[in-house]
Amino acid sequence: MKQHSKLTQKQEHVAEQTAHAHLAKEFSNSDELLRFDAAQTAVPPEIAERLKKSAAHLPPPSQRTWWKRFFGGSSQ
Repeated sequence: MKQHSKLTQKQEHVAEQTAHAHLAKEFSNSDELLRFDAAQTAVPPEIAERLKKSAAHLPPPSQRTWWKRFFGGSSQ
């Protein structure tokens, strides 16, 4: 009977450590947290399709960087 209780205690201890290891994820900033969450979360197909349709109507991105547009840098 003692062996059984020791085995059960060991199993419980291992299970607690495993559960704690999954919860103990720390992030240095919010962007890192969001990237981690995005990698873990699948986008539903309906939403992915709506995003594709919406993005198709957007103009192409500008070739100039934001700071050149803002400060009036050269047009290259």
